[in-house]
Amino acid sequence: MKHGFLIDMDGVVYRGSHLIPGAIEFIRELTEQRIPFLFLTNNSQRTRRDVATKLRRMGIDVGEQHVFTCAIATARFLASQKPNGTAYVIGEGGLLNALHMNGYSIVDHEPDYVVVGEGRTLTFEMVETAVRMILGGAKLVATNPDPNCPTMDSMRPGCGAIVAMLEKATGVQAFSVGKPSPVMMRMARTELGLRTGETIMIGDTMETDILGGVQMGYKTVLVLSGGTKRADLTRYAYRPDVVVESLAQLHVAELLGLELTA
Repeated sequence: MKHGFLIDMDGVVYRGSHLIPGAIEFIRELTEQRIPFLFLTNNSQRTRRDVATKLRRMGIDVGEQHVFTCAIATARFLASQKPNGTAYVIGEGGLLNALHMNGYSIVDHEPDYVVVGEGRTLTFEMVETAVRMILGGAKLVATNPDPNCPTMDSMRPGCGAIVAMLEKATGVQAFSVGKPSPVMMRMARTELGLRTGETIMIGDTMETDILGGVQMGYKTVLVLSGGTKRADLTRYAYRPDVVVESLAQLHVAELLGLELTA
């Protein structure tokens, strides 16, 4: 039976502009052994090509086929629900590009959907426009539920924070596509041609990476190089299959042999 990996990036592979020890070696091991993998990100700002370029410049030699973003998942989901639809977008290039690639038109009036992602160009005028559209019948869709995004120095408001404001103003609950949603988790697995029992999720966040993997029945690996600390684990009703300090402690052969023999 073959196996494959879904790998979060920020907090697992890098933090800001700095690589986390062990990341290059772990990805090289996957590549040399021809084990399928995807980098899975809840950041909708960049295209998969942009993300792949960033990784290559950091020393991780991958192509854009190794990247799967919540923007891609959102665009594919909307295309399956309403082909050739329209959207008003609060977000940036990665989300706009994904929607265009999946047959969607970006409009500024009477959209089928209001789609929200990350970005630093948000204005209150955009929020007012989105509220008016949602109250007029447009469906509210979030690329991901993350309330904040890590930066080099701290945090900034994320997609979840923007969506929370729209939900409060309209009384409409958003549908979220990104991790831990099974929509994105299943799409990523399908992209690799894997079955449930063949899929391993590696992440640093219990509420997204590990929760999404557990809900889908994947094996899960928590790395403590990002947002979750070992002491935090007692707060959760679910747990990862493996906990390590970083990718430097993971070896593909040992992981597969130890965790996936049942």
